[in-house]
Amino acid sequence: MSGRHVNDHQMRLFMKLRQTHSIATAAVKAGFSVATGYRLAHEPMLPMQRDAPRGRRRADPIADIFENEIVPLLKASPGLRAVAIYEEMRRRHPNLDPGVRRTMERRIRSWRAVHGPEQEVIFRQAHEPGRMGLSDFTDMGDFAVAIAGEPLDHRLYHFRLIWSGFEHAHVILGGESYVALAEGLQNALWALGGAPGEHRSDSLSAAFRNLDAEARADLTTRYDALCEHYGMIPTRNNRGIAHENGGIESAHGHLKASIRDALLLRGSCNFDDLDAYRCFIEEIVARKNRRNAVRIDAERAALKPLPDRRTRDYEETIVTITSASGFTLRRVFYTVPSRLIGHRVRVRLYDDRIDLFLGGTFLLTLPRIRVASGVCGRRIDYRHVIHSLRRKPMALMRLSYRDQLFPRDAYRLMFERLTDAMPERNACRLMVELLSMAHERACEAELADLLAQDLEANRLPDINALRVRFAPDPAALPDVVVQLGPLSDYDALLMGEAA
Repeated sequence: MSGRHVNDHQMRLFMKLRQTHSIATAAVKAGFSVATGYRLAHEPMLPMQRDAPRGRRRADPIADIFENEIVPLLKASPGLRAVAIYEEMRRRHPNLDPGVRRTMERRIRSWRAVHGPEQEVIFRQAHEPGRMGLSDFTDMGDFAVAIAGEPLDHRLYHFRLIWSGFEHAHVILGGESYVALAEGLQNALWALGGAPGEHRSDSLSAAFRNLDAEARADLTTRYDALCEHYGMIPTRNNRGIAHENGGIESAHGHLKASIRDALLLRGSCNFDDLDAYRCFIEEIVARKNRRNAVRIDAERAALKPLPDRRTRDYEETIVTITSASGFTLRRVFYTVPSRLIGHRVRVRLYDDRIDLFLGGTFLLTLPRIRVASGVCGRRIDYRHVIHSLRRKPMALMRLSYRDQLFPRDAYRLMFERLTDAMPERNACRLMVELLSMAHERACEAELADLLAQDLEANRLPDINALRVRFAPDPAALPDVVVQLGPLSDYDALLMGEAA
């Protein structure tokens, strides 16, 4: 064909066909022109035999410095980058042509291939069904996911069976911890319906960080107990050697690419609530599993059966409820109903929530709050303290967690308006009355909308009109008295029916 050289294979084919065909036919079948066929018929030599190797057409620009200066650098510092050597040569020899960079990089690469140090070898493994499952965490900060307009700082716990490719992903709100691993791993195993013989993790490096030796030993013990509960052998890759966990590391990229595409198709990264986002992730993972359904079903037969129940996927501690109707845990103050003041309460810490127990009695669930190191946080529920605040409304004025007490911004802004428009005592009484109404008459959202309208119209709320609007008042419900008739009336009724 025009513009392409005749190679040795075409020449051999042409000479073979030439024995039984004409020159023109042999040339066409060999893939070149008839004119080339007549020319090659008089020069029966392979192209590799005719063409002399092309020699250098210009002087070597780094001949004087490569052996004398570059090679000693490569021997002394095997890890030195080629670009660093190029910059050093430019510094030593200002007249060196900048265009020699690629020449120098190619020459260094060739030298290292012949004289360089031995490199680490990655050994490909053969896997059997039901043998290994892998776990790891991956950061999702680049996706700009938001819940109700608020950015969501989160990770994904990712589990994968190495043979069939079964995957499970779980949204993690905190960091890489034993609680997150235990919850995500158990969710994956129960969704799968079995457990592999071996579970590999990445040494829980993030969970171990900033822990003392005793805490690290305790974390290792709990992780080993978790694997033992499911009959799995716990293994860990060497710290910092990511390719030893490559069966899950490479899957991170594919999963995150699928999530990114799904978000683009969805047209928004904002979700109404956390449950909606979790359902979104589960649907993406389910689609990936459906593509591997045949292999997954085949591997399920090789998995170990699950135990009768799950094991602990939480941390447990004991706290005392103070006179402030709350407790402090992990630098966060949580409020609870005041009837618990003075009691010692057992707290179970999950990744996204905390459960409170009094003895063996479940009390309530609170969302778990996380704060940065050195910062204190608060999780305040005005319903827990509003009955006491009604008796002492002036406490609202200097309350340490006043801003966190208001359930919505409209309440906070209205209190600022009230303090500017009337004396502090009256402002506190009216604000406490509004909070009581929101709680007792279950109208928090609707009342917030009305307060927002008052703020926009630059007027104060009419408490009497609000009482009428959200009537009846539970405290003013009438007492209903039922007069019971004498039992003799029932006897007379029964006798009459018998007659």
